[in-house]
Amino acid sequence: MENFIKNDSRKLEWTLLPFSELSETVKVLMNGAKKYSRDNWKKCDDVNRYKDALMRHVVSYISGEKNDPEDNCSHLAHAICNCLFLQYFDNKGEIK
Repeated sequence: MENFIKNDSRKLEWTLLPFSELSETVKVLMNGAKKYSRDNWKKCDDVNRYKDALMRHVVSYISGEKNDPEDNCSHLAHAICNCLFLQYFDNKGEIK
């Protein structure tokens, strides 16, 4: 019997992601889709709004407030969303 071979050493290892923690981030995205519309965040023409929101959530978390009082989701999950939004716009070349 031959040894198993699979050339996947350079492929993304999705199993490294902590999916249970990311579920809170998905909840934030779902809340945003319900409140505004699905993918509404992509229509933003001033990415500084996401930078400001990111910092507000980080500062709130560092100050001891774990959850956003508006939706009771983790401030860190909100921060992750804002980082993802910024990465999206950066990848599109829209952040100078």
